[in-house]
Amino acid sequence: MDSSQIALLKTFTHYFLHLVFPVFIALIFYRENWKKVYLILLATMLVDLDHLFATPIFDPNRGSIGFHFLHSYYAIAVYFLMLFFKGNIRIIGIGLLFHMLTDFQDFYCWSH
Repeated sequence: MDSSQIALLKTFTHYFLHLVFPVFIALIFYRENWKKVYLILLATMLVDLDHLFATPIFDPNRGSIGFHFLHSYYAIAVYFLMLFFKGNIRIIGIGLLFHMLTDFQDFYCWSH
């Protein structure tokens, strides 16, 4: 694969994990309310608003994890603790942790 094909696959994977894969999470774990859960999981993408406080806002050579304040290790610890609550808090925690995993793989698994 050449670099343009890798870049395309990386972009596809990133948006698949952010937009499509949460449907599967919602359907598998919350079948009765999967639409509501899917919307909550999508809403957790608002965590990326912390990118607006960085200069430059987007840097392809910078990983989000550990750099942006809502992507910090302290924030990730809070997201993990959210798993121990019931209801929407747990769903938000799942979405935020999955978001962090997606951002992690986006930077560290595709570096060459």
